[in-house]
Amino acid sequence: MTLQKFSLEAVQKARQHIRAQLTLPSSEQHPLKKLDLDDTTSAEEPASLDALGNLFRAGGFVDVDTPAPNEQGRWFISTIDPAAAVKKLPGLAIKSGVRLVTYLQRQPAGGQGITWAVPDVMSTTAQLELALEAAGSGSVPPQPRGALSDLMESLEGDYTPASFMAASLLAREWRELGCMGANYRWYQHQLIAEIPFKQFKRPWQWPKKPPQNLFPKVKVQADQSVLVEFFSCRIAPPIAIFRHLDKYPANSYCPMTQNQAIGMLQK
Repeated sequence: MTLQKFSLEAVQKARQHIRAQLTLPSSEQHPLKKLDLDDTTSAEEPASLDALGNLFRAGGFVDVDTPAPNEQGRWFISTIDPAAAVKKLPGLAIKSGVRLVTYLQRQPAGGQGITWAVPDVMSTTAQLELALEAAGSGSVPPQPRGALSDLMESLEGDYTPASFMAASLLAREWRELGCMGANYRWYQHQLIAEIPFKQFKRPWQWPKKPPQNLFPKVKVQADQSVLVEFFSCRIAPPIAIFRHLDKYPANSYCPMTQNQAIGMLQK
């Protein structure tokens, strides 16, 4: 059995890299409203064919049935490549023959997203749009044919402690890709390596004894299963300290995940 600790700086840097690669284009994060064709002053004349194309893509002039970015709650396919977030992460790669696809839904009050791992042969535009037709504009997200049951099945790696720490961060960022408003969860968490007393200047309540060591760590067990543990502070009310524990079976990047509030800020 081996135990490896990681500096908070290293883990934060990996998270920042992942987030930078998962930044949605503005036309998908905040789609433009359909332009009022009767208002000739509301739209600027496109300066080029590229700009005209962007206008169509952003939802300026689209047919109601076209799966383009919109804020009316109709699901559409994102242009982002979620696999780009894996590049430069230690010991991880996307399996050959697999493509990651993200669907987005946008409404004036917020939005949501879901990412799937799909075999290349099932990832044509026609196949992906079939899932849009099945989902319509409801709350049930699209699921393309042939999609893997667990997005993390798309990963392969060298099974080093660093690769498992990166996988735990990646899983949470992928899960929240495309979420907005009330659907934010992980986005509200700051990684920590000590209890943040100075930031809030109020005492903490601990249902159990507070942890003594909050550094991110990976433990490889005798049966080659892996435990990843790290801590965060949710900075949106109710403010709380969370313990994140992922257990990976031997030779797998598909964890069983626990996210538990272990301390609450007193009101």
